[in-house]
Amino acid sequence: MKVCILIPAYNEAKAIGRVVSGVRRILDSVLVVDDGSGDNTADIARKAGATVIVHEINKGKGAALQTGFDYILTNNYDAVITMDSDGQHDPEDLPGFLKAFEDNPKIGVIIGSRMGDISGMPAVRKCTNKLTSFVGSLLVHQKIEDSQSGFRLVNSDILRSVNLETTGYEMESEILIKASKAGFRIISVPIKTIYGDEVSKIKPVRDTLRFFRLFFRSLRW
Repeated sequence: MKVCILIPAYNEAKAIGRVVSGVRRILDSVLVVDDGSGDNTADIARKAGATVIVHEINKGKGAALQTGFDYILTNNYDAVITMDSDGQHDPEDLPGFLKAFEDNPKIGVIIGSRMGDISGMPAVRKCTNKLTSFVGSLLVHQKIEDSQSGFRLVNSDILRSVNLETTGYEMESEILIKASKAGFRIISVPIKTIYGDEVSKIKPVRDTLRFFRLFFRSLRW
């Protein structure tokens, strides 16, 4: 089983070295896509042992993910695990994804669910996450526990089967919708909920509106 960790990053010099080093204690293959950072995110990621691809300008998280997915397919990985670059995802949770995929390599997406302990999650994020997870579950006819979690494993068969169109955070929902429509199963594994002093780039109201625009577009897919 050949798995690569994909970390899209934008101005994350403060955390990216620690994130990459933590991941490489568990898996060697780490790709960081620096999405037009104005700091030394790319240099720090390389020094920590990651392969780095740089966008000259900021294109959005979805575009960074797509660049990473192209790399995954070109290098014949069986799956990719996406992680955030700000330290909110604990590399110690990676074995849970790997074990679930080893047990069933036909699984399409494995979502890292934070919903077992949401005590540290900001109130607005709780509300928007519950809403989008509920609507997403109805749409894909499968249980989605944590639709906004960026910590997830995606089977490379999905990346070969679907055409991804979005460039922002809504790509994470687009993947779930198109994977389900293509017949792939979606499951969840528990992960830790980590919130420190980092500033999230997610804008709950804006990104929830984008989710609903994606929802209406998906009715035509």
